Amino acid sequence: MKIKPFAAGPLLVAVAMVSCKSHYQLTSVERTRIVIDSRYDQHPDETAASFVAPFKRVNDSIMGPVMGRVARNMHAQRPESDLSNLLADILVWAAKDYGEQPVLGVYNMGGIRADLTRGEVTYGDVLSIAPFENKICFVTLTGEQLLELFSQIAATGGEGVSRGTELVITSDGKLVSARLHGQEINPQQKYRVTTINYLLEGNDKMMAFRKGTDIVAPDAASNNTRFLIMNYFKEKQARGETVDSQVEGRIKKQ
Repeated sequence: MKIKPFAAGPLLVAVAMVSCKSHYQLTSVERTRIVIDSRYDQHPDETAASFVAPFKRVNDSIMGPVMGRVARNMHAQRPESDLSNLLADILVWAAKDYGEQPVLGVYNMGGIRADLTRGEVTYGDVLSIAPFENKICFVTLTGEQLLELFSQIAATGGEGVSRGTELVITSDGKLVSARLHGQEINPQQKYRVTTINYLLEGNDKMMAFRKGTDIVAPDAASNNTRFLIMNYFKEKQARGETVDSQVEGRIKKQ
């Protein structure tokens, strides 16, 4: 007598589905907030503290060194702020090490990821402000392209621009007027600008940078903005100076 083969697969799947069927049903969802504040520091867990200690020592050795001091609390906001002014000015300051003399520095608000608190500034503070791998670069724009860039900056509501820039914009993002170092923008003239490679690619709606020429974009890690900021603070500290920056009317809303 021959025994006919049969497909056991479908039968096993069906049995599994029946046997795995759950009779539980969700009837409600509740949630609560656990506030993590200084109360948890009053009774530290010795075992946890002991476990974290060696990692904290390594972290503090890297992030803890003081780069310099800052005169005031600084925050980035549109259309202009003390912190965005400072970072744009640092790009212009750093240009001397590249044999460049830009008339304008542009730093995007979106790239500023933390504030500065009055007093000592550590490497960790600088890293928090500039955590990305953005590097300094230089580009030449015609006056016409520069006005296009300023219009794009107006459309975003403002970005970090260096000292000597005078923009007037409307609340709905239109450029009313633009001057640079006391002069009207000449559409035919060429202007050397320093910024970061992220913006050079036309990101953050500043597409005019993509039209630039004579680009210098050093690729080494030492050209990262965080190291330029660190070097700026170090130089000021070596001179016994405290870093300061203020809102100056570089970008005004009408």
